[in-house]
Amino acid sequence: MPFINDVLADNQAQVASQAVGSRAGDPEAGAAGNTVSRFRFDPDAVAALLRRRIVGQDHVLDDLESALRVVKADIADPGRPLYVALFLGPTGVGKTEVVRVLSEAIHGSPDAFCRIDMNTLSQEHYAAALTGAPPGYVGSKEGTTLLDPARIEGSFSEPGIVLFDEVEKASREVTRALLNVFETGMLTLTSGARSINFRNALIFMTSNLGAQRIHSYEHSCARGWRRYLPMTVGRRHRAIERIIDQSLQSAFEPEFINRIDSLTRFHWIERNAMDALIDLELDKLNGRLRRIGREVSLEHDLRDLLRRQGFDRRFGARSMRRAMRRFVEVPLASALMGENLVKRDGADLQTLVGRVVNGDVVFEIRA
Repeated sequence: MPFINDVLADNQAQVASQAVGSRAGDPEAGAAGNTVSRFRFDPDAVAALLRRRIVGQDHVLDDLESALRVVKADIADPGRPLYVALFLGPTGVGKTEVVRVLSEAIHGSPDAFCRIDMNTLSQEHYAAALTGAPPGYVGSKEGTTLLDPARIEGSFSEPGIVLFDEVEKASREVTRALLNVFETGMLTLTSGARSINFRNALIFMTSNLGAQRIHSYEHSCARGWRRYLPMTVGRRHRAIERIIDQSLQSAFEPEFINRIDSLTRFHWIERNAMDALIDLELDKLNGRLRRIGREVSLEHDLRDLLRRQGFDRRFGARSMRRAMRRFVEVPLASALMGENLVKRDGADLQTLVGRVVNGDVVFEIRA
């Protein structure tokens, strides 16, 4: 019915032109006639949130911001996903966290995306978990899949977000099932009765490829004659990128790599990022504490302790998280138990100051 199709197209155009604001904020939305994109998110606001929450990966965020501008302009190939990226690098550097923050900025929740843990799909027959059971097998008519079509397809004004986590751990048959998704943006389930549309989705993959070789390289540089050579940050990053590239070529087929829009290499978190990590973890803790009318402040000696104990290049931000739990959360819990955990008025926050006394961490109420 051509008339109905014209009406639907006109309604969609009106929605795009009248869209106001978004969870990430859209400064253009309030100006009549200035909105040219159907997407409501603001790349600048999304990038600002990412830079507040992700430490030591400015080059990654620059690339992602550029990709979001292309999506916002709505000039991406309509026959493919909006964006396909593979995040490479050591553990604990923020690969998955980038996707969570992006989901929070665009959809208002850090969990509003389709996440597939690829380490659970390590056997060849697990390809059916994505594409559905073949005809004649149990579940073939139902077209069951681990994928969440609603979160993948998004909406007219918001892109869907998909994360294939630790993609290198999936079987080769599983990764081959994604080839057509990257090329055409469509996945037809094996039964043939149902398809999932990825053309309105941002697709991310993460991988720890080369992590063991990177650790061995770092260990070798700290032994023998190599320990006397200066190890600059730039030299370390170039060595990591070389190891990752070699591991990538040996792990995936060329046609798989060739369908990815962006191969993004994350760097190790260096010692100069420790203060930023402490502040991030402290903000999260204070966000939880404010529900009971309290907040925490750390003295310089306690921050120094966290800088020393929380830095481990092999484990990145997770090492700082463990240090915060051991040296802040555990002694803080003891102090709060002494206060009988009485909930206070959130408008009158009680500040507990943490410091190191005779080797122990103690928290005292600020007078």
